[in-house]
Amino acid sequence: MATSPLFFECDIIRPRWGWLLAIGILMVILGAVALFIMPAATIGTALVLGWLLVISGVIELIHAFRVRRWGGLFLHLLGGLLGVFVGFLIVTHPVAGAVAWTLLFASFFTVIGLFRLIAAISLKFPNWGWAVFDGIITLALGIMLWLQWPSSGLWFLGLAVGVSLLLRGWSYIMFAIAMHSLRTPIPVEVRRAA
Repeated sequence: MATSPLFFECDIIRPRWGWLLAIGILMVILGAVALFIMPAATIGTALVLGWLLVISGVIELIHAFRVRRWGGLFLHLLGGLLGVFVGFLIVTHPVAGAVAWTLLFASFFTVIGLFRLIAAISLKFPNWGWAVFDGIITLALGIMLWLQWPSSGLWFLGLAVGVSLLLRGWSYIMFAIAMHSLRTPIPVEVRRAA
């Protein structure tokens, strides 16, 4: 029987269960706030993504000048300039940036959902029904975003961030409770046996 590595790290994590619980509660609260004010969360997410593009563009420009004798200098320069330019466009026009990001996600979900659906039906691997379900849901999300676009650009990123924070926070809370309920330390003989 294989033993999970997490099993042996419970002694390390158990004393910090309170921090995990606090982080989980904070994430649930932030997720609920993001869901309550979805347009503001969408704009905030677009701003963060825009600044990440600017920063990554600057880093790529710096890298391009550090390896200026390399043949790929032009590609790094072009990628860096494009990252800075697009990032500043998103930062200065966050609503348009959110709408553009939503269009990108709608395209991604539509294509990926269709591919997953076709692959699952054609390959019919074990438990392929779950992959079909995943493909249908992903495709439906993409189509829904397309049908409601551009208005979906005002709520989608906020919804995605809110749901993600809620789910991640809830999993932290459940993990903290599980760690707290483990009272007995793991015997040394069990550690050595594994």
